[in-house]
Amino acid sequence: MGKLYVVPTPVGNLEDMTLRAIRVLKEADLILAEDTRTSGVLLKHFDIQKPMQSHHKFNEHQTVDDIATRIEGGLTVALVSDAGTPGISDPGFMLVRECARRGIEVSCLPGATAFVPALVTSGLPCDKFCFEGFLPQKKGRQTRLQQLATETRTTVLYESPYRLVKTLEQLAQSMSTERRAAVVREISKVHEETVRGTLDELARHFTANEPRGEIVIVIEGWDGTPTTNTTDTDDNRPSRKSKRHTQARPLN
Repeated sequence: MGKLYVVPTPVGNLEDMTLRAIRVLKEADLILAEDTRTSGVLLKHFDIQKPMQSHHKFNEHQTVDDIATRIEGGLTVALVSDAGTPGISDPGFMLVRECARRGIEVSCLPGATAFVPALVTSGLPCDKFCFEGFLPQKKGRQTRLQQLATETRTTVLYESPYRLVKTLEQLAQSMSTERRAAVVREISKVHEETVRGTLDELARHFTANEPRGEIVIVIEGWDGTPTTNTTDTDDNRPSRKSKRHTQARPLN
């Protein structure tokens, strides 16, 4: 029987690739890649010449059974995503679950993931935290925002730069405009940036300064005071045009 390796890849700087990850990819019989073009650049950089197969959220339902069967037959497979650790807001869970069900050995290498450095650099408590990944875009979004309003642990979210301001505004409405948070973007890249402040200040800052790159939002936990718990409608959502643009102040 073969083995499945889950291999983290850099979220920014290629120097974050571990020596073990390079060795495992060189020794694997097959590399499953979220996007073979993106992973192809990484493999070329480290002179890794192995067959690749696409494995992403649009085809994993159809490919999991076949891949697991091939591993049972003796194939050593390495799974990578475009960046970070597979399975963390990326494809991977379904294959790992199927391999575990069949008794196939699974080894996940330690390595890069975006939310850990964002959490640590936020300046917010990181001894206990809640990782939410991406919020629902439509159905269930408001319900989830209301639930997170009373989460006492630090909350970590992923977000697109195109939805960042809207999400910060909605978080401020469901929690409090004064709830402290940090927005960390472009982790491990040349233009890495951490902006700290209240949710309201952050929304204003990124209204004035268009965000770019991959983004992590870190929000302090609820301290027990009543939340605003407003409903996000066109009538009560603050207008971005009416906001006074201010620089988000650092946390104390």
